[in-house]
Amino acid sequence: MKAKVYFANLRATSRATSLVNKVGMLFEVAGFKDIIVPNEPVAVKMHFGEKGNTAFLNPIYVREVVNRIKKYKGKPFLTDANTLYKGSRSNSVDHINTAIENGFAYAVVNAPIIISDGIFSQNFVEVEINKKHFDKVKIASDIFYTQSMMVLAHFKGHDTAGFGGAIKSLGMGCASAAGKQQQHSTAKPHSVSKCRTCRVCAQWCPTNAITVLEDRISIDQEKCNGCGECIPLCPDRAIEPEWGTKMDEFVERMTEYAYGAMKGKEGRLGFINFVMDVSPLCDCTPWSDVPIVPDIGILASTDPVAIDQASMDLVNKAQAMVGSVLDGHYHEGQDKFEAANPDTKGYLQLSYAEQLGMGSRDYELVEVI
Repeated sequence: MKAKVYFANLRATSRATSLVNKVGMLFEVAGFKDIIVPNEPVAVKMHFGEKGNTAFLNPIYVREVVNRIKKYKGKPFLTDANTLYKGSRSNSVDHINTAIENGFAYAVVNAPIIISDGIFSQNFVEVEINKKHFDKVKIASDIFYTQSMMVLAHFKGHDTAGFGGAIKSLGMGCASAAGKQQQHSTAKPHSVSKCRTCRVCAQWCPTNAITVLEDRISIDQEKCNGCGECIPLCPDRAIEPEWGTKMDEFVERMTEYAYGAMKGKEGRLGFINFVMDVSPLCDCTPWSDVPIVPDIGILASTDPVAIDQASMDLVNKAQAMVGSVLDGHYHEGQDKFEAANPDTKGYLQLSYAEQLGMGSRDYELVEVI
């Protein structure tokens, strides 16, 4: 049986057909009320946008999802996990401040913000998956322990994953910083010269691989297990992650993490993809480039593979935006994401996720008013 993906275009001719109301319609027709456990928390997983980025999801749409969850007696909270890279969301204090500055204050969205992996990304659960690359994955604790989750994704390009949608929101977005390190590379972290020997990393190292010298630290590569936990803990970011994984391996690793994030939430997951402001790069960049295609619409499904496949198909069917990185040379039917970020293979997210049993690439697109 084909997976159902519900689609709302962006036309609006009355208050009833406003985009906010269309988000509510999609919530209802997709059956998201059934994922909610009354009087229990519901994680609303999303990306709050880096400082300087402007393409991230509009908070007004998020509020509509929050209000629908409350309608069915759920207790929604907005959440994400801290970043591995240096930026405005690498610890929970900065992360929450950035979210509020980008419009996700309680007064706007009607729900609190809880960063799911703790202040320094040390709160995670090792979830057993026993797949090709990982036996266990490190999923942010507050996401793991919450029974139900709505995943709201701004659908856009990505310089290594090809595109970012529901699968990437699950895989990269639900992982602790150490989990993000594992997805990016099997190589082990290394120290840089700005270390001030505060000893925090050495105290937390699970294998005692870190030695504090007079003016720096030394990481014993034989003892180091590559967990990456020292990276977010360093207050000066004097320990650098390795980014060396090949594109294909990275996509598979990220998808396995998505599988781990879904585990235990069977029947309790809903996905909404906003195919608007389809920027060529992730919302993690502190800027936003011209969208690569015109705005398309909003999709909803309980199947992360189907919704990402449908979103990708709609983008590829569209005419490229003149003046974007595609420069008008890529036309209807061409892979816009691979064109925007050469060497990426976004379709591998879909094929590997289907192989893992996360969902189906075979879908029926059902248009809502």
